[in-house]
Parts: sequence; structure tokens; C-alpha cells
Amino acid sequence: MRDAVTSLIKNYDVAGRYFDRIAIDDLKSYFESGTARIQAAAAVNANAAAIVKQAGSALFDELPELIRPGGNAYTTRRYAACLRDMDYYLRYATYALVAGNMDVLNERVLQGLRETYNSLSVPIGPTVRGIQIMKDIVKEQAAAAGIANTSFIDEPFDHLTRELSETDI
Repeated sequence: MRDAVTSLIKNYDVAGRYFDRIAIDDLKSYFESGTARIQAAAAVNANAAAIVKQAGSALFDELPELIRPGGNAYTTRRYAACLRDMDYYLRYATYALVAGNMDVLNERVLQGLRETYNSLSVPIGPTVRGIQIMKDIVKEQAAAAGIANTSFIDEPFDHLTRELSETDI
């Protein structure tokens, strides 16, 4: 697992190069957004259960067939598993948000996930939609915490959805 700084250093080290203007600008941007990243992570930490509950409710309001008989979240066990997975995605998206790097998502979440879901007949579309709903809620929470520019929050959530999706959303 790497962060934005160690990834950048590794890339320049492998190439045997000094930092150029692009590297310096990337580092500057990462450090300038550091406080906002920590504030966003703190907002998620303080409200994680509520974020997952709200996202789950919104998802099931939008796709009620998931909780009807025969739906993939029908039965208490499946419903709980869905919320557990949403919590898992939220936690790892927060790690990636702070790190400014998506490696943790690739290594700990995405590797083999689509194949696992397909083998279990878990629909990927609602999973992707749930992640996007959580992104919107986290951005609202961050804005409420006083973070003016919340665009950096998009990256981990969009990375998850892009990598899970079979087509671009």
C-alpha cells in the first residue's frame, strides 16, 4: 500500500530522474489538500454508520426490487451483507482519500471482486450505484464540515465504480 508521495518517489527513482515541474506540482497539490483530506476522513469516521444506512436506504428506495422476494438483498442476512459491503467500500475509499492514491483499493478491494460477485450472482450495477450514493453523501458531509472544494472526494469512489463496472458509467 502506497500513498501519493511514495508512489511519485518510486516512479522517479525507477527512472533515475530528479523531480521535474510536474512532480513538484503534484506534491504541492497533495500537501495543499492534506488538511481537507483529513477533515473529510474525520467526517466519514464520525458518521460512517449513518452514511452507510442513508446510502442503503436511498439505494433500496431507488431499486426496491433488491429487497423484494427474489431480490439480492431479500432476507435479513443478505440485506446485512449488502450494508456490510457498503461499509467496507466506504472504509477503503477513506483510506485511499487520505493517501491520495488508489493502490489500497486495487490491492485490498478490487482484486477479484467482480469475479466473486459474478460467481455469487451479486448484481454489480446496484453495487456501483450504492458506491456513488455514498460518494454524494460524503461530499455533503465534507461540505457541512466546512470543506469548500470537495472534488478530491470523487477520486476513490469513481475509481471503485469504474473498476467494478463492465461499462463506463
